[in-house]
Amino acid sequence: MHEHALAATPIRLPSTLQGCRERLAALQDEIASIRIQIATTDIRRQTEKKSLDATWFHRAKTALRVKQQELAQLTAHMAKLHVAQPHGHRERFKDALIEVLRADCDDERWQAVVTRARELQAKQGVQHG
Repeated sequence: MHEHALAATPIRLPSTLQGCRERLAALQDEIASIRIQIATTDIRRQTEKKSLDATWFHRAKTALRVKQQELAQLTAHMAKLHVAQPHGHRERFKDALIEVLRADCDDERWQAVVTRARELQAKQGVQHG
C-alpha cells in the first residue's frame, strides 16, 4: 500500500542547526495543517450527517504519524548537533583563558579571581546563566 511505502522512506535530516530549525518550522506547519484538515472534515461530516470516509481518514492519520515521527527524529538530531557543535571563537578563548588561570592559581588566589569577576559582573549589570 502507498502509506507503508511512505512510512518506509528514509528521513533526510539537515546537517546544520539552522537547517533543522527551518525543517522543524515546516514540519510544525504541516502537522497543524493535517490536524486542521482532519478536524474540518469531521465537523463537515457530522454537520451533513454522513459516514466517515475510512480510507481518507486512514491516509490522513498515517501522514500525521509520519510527520510526528520525523519531528521526533529531527528533535533528537538537533540535540546531537547542539552538543557536537563547537563553541564560537570567543567562547573557546574564554574557556582556554579560564583553564590557564585555573592551572596557575592556588585555591585561595582562584577564589579571589572568581570573586572579583562576580563583582565586576554585578557592577556591569550582566547576568549569565
